[in-house]
Amino acid sequence: MDKTLTKDVSYLDTEHSLKSSDKMPQNIEAEQSLIGSVLFDNKVLEDLPTNFATRHFFDPLHASIFDACIFLIDNGRLADPLTLKSYLKQDDLQRDMDIEKYLSELREGVVSLSKAKFYAEEIRNCYVRRSLIRIGDELINKSVNPTIDITPDQEISNTEEQLYNLAEKDQINSGPLDFKSVLASATNQINEAYNRKGKLSGIDTGFSGLNRQLGGLNKSDLLVLAGRPAMGKTALATNIGFNAAKSSKLEKNESILIFSLEMSAEQLAQRILAEQSTIDSHKLRSGDLNETEFSKLVSTQNDILNLPFFIDDTPAISVGQIASRARRLKRTHGLSLIIIDYIQLIQGSKASEAQGRVQEVSNITRGLKSLAKELNVPILALSQLSRAVEQREDKRPILADLRESGSIEQDADVVMFVYREEYYLDKSEPTQRDNENQESFNERFLKWQDRRNMAEGKAEIIISKQRHGPTGIVQVQFEAKFTRFMDLVQDDRLPDQIY
Repeated sequence: MDKTLTKDVSYLDTEHSLKSSDKMPQNIEAEQSLIGSVLFDNKVLEDLPTNFATRHFFDPLHASIFDACIFLIDNGRLADPLTLKSYLKQDDLQRDMDIEKYLSELREGVVSLSKAKFYAEEIRNCYVRRSLIRIGDELINKSVNPTIDITPDQEISNTEEQLYNLAEKDQINSGPLDFKSVLASATNQINEAYNRKGKLSGIDTGFSGLNRQLGGLNKSDLLVLAGRPAMGKTALATNIGFNAAKSSKLEKNESILIFSLEMSAEQLAQRILAEQSTIDSHKLRSGDLNETEFSKLVSTQNDILNLPFFIDDTPAISVGQIASRARRLKRTHGLSLIIIDYIQLIQGSKASEAQGRVQEVSNITRGLKSLAKELNVPILALSQLSRAVEQREDKRPILADLRESGSIEQDADVVMFVYREEYYLDKSEPTQRDNENQESFNERFLKWQDRRNMAEGKAEIIISKQRHGPTGIVQVQFEAKFTRFMDLVQDDRLPDQIY
């Protein structure tokens, strides 16, 4: 077999070439043997590892031949030296050679078809080593020649992202995808949706109305949950996260990760215990428990002890640190959902601080959306609302009430608000005005009381934006003493009834 036909390809800058080796990791013989096996029997392609791809070849000619084989076989045609010769005729990698003769030599040189999968593993291993060298060389270059706008922490985060992509996605950078590949992926997703027969496409939130509206929390989505103080947005997010953890334990055993930038991990754990045990949260904080309640608490703790639920309560954490810790958890324990409480407490970069708070938040939300796509998990991020809500008669929030609303609204796939009318009615209990007669006051008070009774223990999740579905309002029940949201028996309002 003529081994002089391959061309050495350098992947490193000449100024920073490898000192310890004359060439990049490669195994041309393994590439030749693998292609020869495929040409000898096209069915070999079916037995190759699922993570093997054309990009793993070192020699560009071998990559072109392998790609041509896949195309022909996928279209029900035979891939052999004769058909490939025609297909590769105009290939600029053909070089000055008899391509049909070369392909015939590859096929005739096959020793064992059963070894093809081992050749593929060797080729991929060489590709990974080359990629590691390129990542390391790039890191050395940037460390030796630093730029003022990129900090060492950012370099660590960038390098870690490249290593994560190499480990999880088998590539350093994704780059453009041909429409054939994208179309195949989209068709697979549609087929999966059809086979679900109405089941959730995303993570179970534990709320039937929310599941119907959103289809669960879907991969790569950035979902923003906003509300004024005391509306219960942290409690709702924690409830969703814990419901997802219980669902994950039953199905995939993937982890839920919550970044609690405001509350400590212990405070969050107390909320979860109160919700799960239905013991008054104030009693848990004060320790005022009777024997029955204490036994119930211990039983609840044992029930939830091993759920895949992780809490990181590091204050003023950056998006880069969030990404680093999330990648690590996904590698070690699996990861299905990230919750962040809340956006405005995330530490921005020094460069964005100088550009103003709006730009800083814009960079943060853009970073969270990128992380959701990179890890292919949903991110549920909480957000504050501006005080404009308090100035209106109707206190139900709208998109314009989001603090630094432009960037958050733009980057989020879903924007939801949690609203409890009961809270505002309690603050506006009528008092008798000067010169108001008793009858008039009684009438006004009774109207308020009727409205207060109807709102008691109820909350609304207002879906104001959904990139891939309808908007609408989901009504839920809220029990303040247990910091718990639950489903209401009554039906949810229709999407066109949103405020």
